Amino acid sequence: MTDILLANPRGFCAGVDRAIIIVEQALEKFGAPIYVRHEVVHNKFVVDELKRKGAVFIEELDEVPAGNTVIFSAHGVSKDVRADAEIRGLQVFDATCPLVTKVHIEVAKMRNAGKEIVMIGHKGHPEVEGTMGQSESGMYLVETPEDVAKLQVKDSHKLAYVTQTTLSIDDAASIVTALKERFPDISPPQSDSICYATQNRQDAVKVMAKDCDLVIVVGSPNSSNSNRLREVAQNQGIESYMVDNASYLDPQWLVGKKRIGISAGASAPEVLVKAVILKIQSLTNAQVTELQGVVENVVFKLPRNLATA
Repeated sequence: MTDILLANPRGFCAGVDRAIIIVEQALEKFGAPIYVRHEVVHNKFVVDELKRKGAVFIEELDEVPAGNTVIFSAHGVSKDVRADAEIRGLQVFDATCPLVTKVHIEVAKMRNAGKEIVMIGHKGHPEVEGTMGQSESGMYLVETPEDVAKLQVKDSHKLAYVTQTTLSIDDAASIVTALKERFPDISPPQSDSICYATQNRQDAVKVMAKDCDLVIVVGSPNSSNSNRLREVAQNQGIESYMVDNASYLDPQWLVGKKRIGISAGASAPEVLVKAVILKIQSLTNAQVTELQGVVENVVFKLPRNLATA
């Protein structure tokens, strides 16, 4: 007999919900096309659905015709991108997750206090590019404790750090430890930069994985928080895979497995989770048990200029 354990919480967080609603409401109010800089959230199914409704995803603002509407993704953008949008006369709706915006505000305060900033994050990720772009200088990016060992700063007594919101809590902690050992005077952010949803989902997978011999995480390959969920289970010695949708599920993974844990990244919709469950049940006749977990009641307001547009 095979059992499926469903992690809780899983899937969409408040920031992702808000970003998708912003694109959908902009399409409703102004009609297609609505341009979106970068994938609004990192999930292929969500992006394809919004494309079908008339959203056009672009990487650079020069792809947006003058006078059109552009939406910034949930990952946030640099100051230069905001300035460029203003120069081009674009109508902007900002879908940046408020928890990312909080990090941007923290960076501004730290720089105003004369501190250089170490950002813990993944090079090339749009959230990291947006946060690093909050200051013209005085910021350093580290991805590993080894990066910390090589880091050269101007004044180790005027140093602070922030983190990407979707990191592995354990990985971030090891880098923070390395920073504190190398730079004892380094200042932490006023509050933890890793978002509540990332933490809750990682905690839920940690609890679930202890009782599983296989963990499946639903999420797209470019989703940082989905990748971290798979790593959380893998780091506990549990065979773990990430699938974009049910078609990626390999029946061989299920052979001999008694308890299969399922979770989903913060940008993965529940419809994809249900499809994965159905695929597993078609192969194993598994029973589903939904685990208890933290109840998330967070709701983020829409941008004022969209709510009143």
